[in-house]
Amino acid sequence: MIEQVITQTGGLAWTVLAFVVALSIIVGVHEYGHYIVGRWSGIRAEVFSLGFGPRLFARRDRRGTVWQVAAIPLGGYVRFLGDADAASAGPGRAVDPRLARQTLGGAPLWARFATVAAGPVFNFILAALVFAGVIAWQGIAVERVVVGDIAPAPPGVVNELRPGDEVLSIGGHSVPDWPALFRLAETLPAAPVHDWTIRREGAETTLRGPDPAPARVSGVAPRSPAANADLRSGDVILTIDGRPVTRITELRPAVEAAQGRPVVLRIWRDGVGETDFTLVPREQDLPVDGGFEKRWLIGVSGGQGYVLPATRHAGPLEALALGARQTWDVIWGSLTGLIAMISGQIGSCNMSGAISIAEVAGQSASAGAGNFLWLIGVLSAGIGFLNLLPIPVLDGGHLAFYTWEAVTGRPPSDRALRMLTALGMALVLTLMIFGLSNDILCP
Repeated sequence: MIEQVITQTGGLAWTVLAFVVALSIIVGVHEYGHYIVGRWSGIRAEVFSLGFGPRLFARRDRRGTVWQVAAIPLGGYVRFLGDADAASAGPGRAVDPRLARQTLGGAPLWARFATVAAGPVFNFILAALVFAGVIAWQGIAVERVVVGDIAPAPPGVVNELRPGDEVLSIGGHSVPDWPALFRLAETLPAAPVHDWTIRREGAETTLRGPDPAPARVSGVAPRSPAANADLRSGDVILTIDGRPVTRITELRPAVEAAQGRPVVLRIWRDGVGETDFTLVPREQDLPVDGGFEKRWLIGVSGGQGYVLPATRHAGPLEALALGARQTWDVIWGSLTGLIAMISGQIGSCNMSGAISIAEVAGQSASAGAGNFLWLIGVLSAGIGFLNLLPIPVLDGGHLAFYTWEAVTGRPPSDRALRMLTALGMALVLTLMIFGLSNDILCP
């Protein structure tokens, strides 16, 4: 009992620490975007705060800006000269008229627009750089099907391949690249052993190798039934409800047939052996061909079998291009998901709150530095997108006000600003409470 409490306490501490670190990085970059572009635009920052509430640490720089760390690490803010509050919302405080140009409200429209837009833009830049860094670090699979490594496999799996082998065909089917190998999971009859034709040290030969898409777990979705049951990347699924599983594609019909009833997976894990895991599939909305469909899922993905690809180094420009593309994918996915939720295509349980994000952060950190960094990129792009929504108190709300001013030639009235800011704050708080309730009540 004491060991269980210690384990749970340690797991909670790790989850909280991972969440605070990820959020602090994302918020710090976001607020620094506001600060530095504001400074370049001639707007003076009085306070740069990481966190809210009582001040824990502070120092004043030569420009008069107070840099501080506050006690509640759930956000941050930059308070510019003349701001009435940390959100830079509503009418500002009175300042010396000689300093009006250094306030956010007294700066030219272009300077205000650039300063506010810089927060989300810096989030997008952070996401692209993080994705690019992970891609450059992990490398990219070479186009030719060259074996980089051999993953551990259960006893009885025949695998005569070696690192460095170039795969030419499997079961008589040509495999010019990795996508072609993965497509064999749809055309090649499932079997424990196939004939692999390879080129080794310049000579072609045929030897015995495993199925190209065995039921080997390559990824576990955070907060999924598989993650809750402690399945891990590298686990091999031997049976589901007592029925043998040869290929990863055999899982989906078996899970769908269960219709939410518990399923028992027999798993082989390197260094542990065989163990049974009971999972309860969860119905989720899954993006499919531009829309969404409901599926019963357990949260595991396959792809790489026992044959792991050789990788090549990604140059800086290639990595940055791939990082930018991944950032756009996150933004587009966030937009389509939001539209689908508002239109009723998908359920409201797809909106998560701080508890879910913290759990995902903890699980990603436990899975390794690469997974944790990738999550920071995803969250940074997602938070940048959310901040651009035209809701008062968010950056998008400020930008909407500035757009109104640019079109009409005058800003909204003080009364309208107060009313819209109050509505925006109420909406944001409602969404936060709704997300937290989903974390607790949704399966």
